[in-house]
Amino acid sequence: MTRSIIGFIGLGVMGEPMCRHLADKSGAAVLGFDLSDEPLARLAAHGVERAASVADLFARADIILVSLPSGRHLEGLCDGPDGALAQSRAGQIFIDLGTSPLDLTRRLAADFAARGVRYADAPVARTRAAAEAGTLALTVGGPADLFAAIEPLLRCFASEVTHCGPVGAGQIVKILNNMVVVGTVVALSEAASIAKAAGIETKALFETFAKASADSFALRNHGLKSVAAGEFPERVFSTDYMLKDMGYALRMAADGGIEARGADYGRELLERASAAGHGGAYWPVISTLLRPDGSDPA
Repeated sequence: MTRSIIGFIGLGVMGEPMCRHLADKSGAAVLGFDLSDEPLARLAAHGVERAASVADLFARADIILVSLPSGRHLEGLCDGPDGALAQSRAGQIFIDLGTSPLDLTRRLAADFAARGVRYADAPVARTRAAAEAGTLALTVGGPADLFAAIEPLLRCFASEVTHCGPVGAGQIVKILNNMVVVGTVVALSEAASIAKAAGIETKALFETFAKASADSFALRNHGLKSVAAGEFPERVFSTDYMLKDMGYALRMAADGGIEARGADYGRELLERASAAGHGGAYWPVISTLLRPDGSDPA
């Protein structure tokens, strides 16, 4: 899609490399805005121009991509007399790359539409390393013609871009994917504790699972690389971030009249891990709560 100026708001761990790929590959001029100076200084070497403010970015950009930590941050950006909604103009496209609650996504899409702005939700998945490599996965919600228009831009930083349906569909799929992954890691963690109590080490258990019907992406990545290894680094996908997403999943469940007991247990474990001081650690740290003796998982 050919546009004169792309605006990018939110240049954190994921946003900075996404913005860099856009600047390097899209062929368009890119404006960036963040509250921190450091990513903007680094991106300047790739031709990204610093926007003076959100208002400045919206005044100049045709397409605005936003990568913020939560729906609360997105709402704060958009609402209010000086917010993105008030600064937007007809003909623009707004793309939310964060994971945001479904009701907020639909409300913002309607509010932007009233101003003549088209809205797509495109929450990103995969790791910081994937963001650096330009191999993220995106689930996209929005009209089919809008998806066709923005897909080339999204493929500047994502190798998997899936149109899931109308506005909000991208959030639904991303949030429920995370819910299922949490449930899988809970089951793996319980199996590891039971096996260890019975005399089998976690690594051996999971390596055997990988050759059997219990094999999964979560087993080979979250299980073997994190739970079995006992490695829960900071600045990956944190406990607090996953707790946020589980809250969104349970809100959708409640709205649908569904009692999601498994998801609620996953949320409880995430809350306990955060309360124990692991809010910034890689979220499979919840496995440590399921060890009866607090021993090393390996």
